[in-house]
Amino acid sequence: MSIGPEFAPSAAKEERNWLPLIVAAAVVLLAAAGAIVSLEHGRSHGASAVTPISAPLDPYAGSLSLTGLAMSESSNLAGGKLTYLDGHIANHGARTVTGVTVQVLFRDFAHEVAQNETLPVRLIRVHEPYIDLEPVSAAPLRPGDEHEFRLIFDSVKPDWDGAYPEIRILHVETR
Repeated sequence: MSIGPEFAPSAAKEERNWLPLIVAAAVVLLAAAGAIVSLEHGRSHGASAVTPISAPLDPYAGSLSLTGLAMSESSNLAGGKLTYLDGHIANHGARTVTGVTVQVLFRDFAHEVAQNETLPVRLIRVHEPYIDLEPVSAAPLRPGDEHEFRLIFDSVKPDWDGAYPEIRILHVETR
């Protein structure tokens, strides 16, 4: 007596197609490698490079003076806080200055460096309706010239002591 049909195992095994799985794995590996290369490239060329505090000053730095420093803060739309350092830069030398890079050292209460930033000086072009900045190359400082400048910091470390930071002129481009 038979209860139902009996199934006999087939003699041929079905072959699995591995090609789609291999292609998907290759795409994932290439995407991961691309992301790693992109992150490493950003690190090596971004603002994350820190200039040592023992870096030598530019020889023309003695011909430039930074005076009238004033600091202020504002909030941005993302809820962060921007810190501004404004002042006057004067060229007392004999050459025309087309670029200035400074190192700004924020200290903590133990007078250790809490934050070390290296950035270009940007000149204030206009004040109204908002402060507009331009590179020094757009309005070079001739001998005897003085101009307002602004440095912008996206964030300042919370252990900063609140005193004015030290500003060192690391590089000056002249003609």
